[in-house]
Amino acid sequence: MPGDPLWNSAKVRELVRLGREHRGWTLAALGEHLGCSAATVSRMERRTQVTDLTLIHRAASTVGVPRHVLVSSLAPPAPSGPASTRVSASPHAEEDPMRRRSLLAATATVPAAMLLGMDRALADTPPATGRGALDARVASARDLYDKGAHTQLLGLLPGLLADGHAAASSRRELDQARLSSVYSLSAALLIKLGSYEQARLTADRAHTWAEVSGSPLAAAAASRELAIVLRHQDRGEEAQTLMESTAARVEVTGLRTDAASSAYAQMLCTLAYTAARGGRRAEALAMAEETRRAARHLPLRAPAGRLFPISPAAVDLYAVGVHWALGDAGTALEAGRNLRPEHFPTAERKARLGTDMARAWWAWGRPEQTARALLDAHRASPGEVRDRPAIRSIVTELAQRHPRAVGVRELHAAVSAPPS
Repeated sequence: MPGDPLWNSAKVRELVRLGREHRGWTLAALGEHLGCSAATVSRMERRTQVTDLTLIHRAASTVGVPRHVLVSSLAPPAPSGPASTRVSASPHAEEDPMRRRSLLAATATVPAAMLLGMDRALADTPPATGRGALDARVASARDLYDKGAHTQLLGLLPGLLADGHAAASSRRELDQARLSSVYSLSAALLIKLGSYEQARLTADRAHTWAEVSGSPLAAAAASRELAIVLRHQDRGEEAQTLMESTAARVEVTGLRTDAASSAYAQMLCTLAYTAARGGRRAEALAMAEETRRAARHLPLRAPAGRLFPISPAAVDLYAVGVHWALGDAGTALEAGRNLRPEHFPTAERKARLGTDMARAWWAWGRPEQTARALLDAHRASPGEVRDRPAIRSIVTELAQRHPRAVGVRELHAAVSAPPS
């Protein structure tokens, strides 16, 4: 990851290069052993950022670098401050298994065992399942995401990742792009669940496999998820830089198709929201207006299966989030005044309309309108209210501070009930 010593060690690249040259292998020869191209090996050895720890481990093992040497080279520098001032950057870091399970159970409404199952799949890719055509299964997984069926989707992802890796071993660019898309979907789900450490790893791998595949749309999707994770980890400047470069890369393709134009509009949406969360008001507002111009020729409803199903209504919904992030709750409510659930094709987006408007109503100090918007969101997709920590916290605060407000008791009961 950018800026993180764990992912930026020049020693790693040097160890792989020295091991390869010691064996007398060319870049292509090492690529043959790893199942990737010579260009991928060259980038891995030359680039300043190590972006796929799994590939680095495999390369180091293949050229004979002892594991303990690799681990030592990846270790971040020791802190210069006194030990008593050290804090863990993640609730998952340096925790014993029992403590980790407790944290997961406290911060997630999905079963903790499933999050731990993702942990295991990310640490050591499981064997391929051979359960059928990967494209159809990925489409079904996206459908679960669009419905807000988070627990069900989380249970399927380890098998999808395993089969995605098996397919990508063909070294065909399309298969590599498919694997990137599975990692991007995994990152998007983990972000919703507030599991940012896992999301960061999956987004990073999505980015790496997209780069290997050469697919600009897969790269855009992966970069977007990575930027969102960085933003959640208070690394807004890096997120902003990443989205700026991603939008520029999509733009230079010429935007000759609706799919490319949709990707560009989506990158601008994310860029505007990232700028708003970073307090860059003028930039956020200018970018939101540019997004509106970029999306004005897109269809009111995106075709089924489009990677970036952006529409003019979706752009207006992003404007709600931008104004809310800038602290302009009234302007956010005005931006969403004419939006209706029927403007959005999926349960996830219908619910997002409710949760975004609820955040604005809550910031405006209107508990009854907040509860009404969240009830609308819950009816569209219970998981979008129940499983997102930031939204669930609003429900909790409503129940504590305004228990008699209309709709609050009904909302709290609905969100607290076990998933059906």
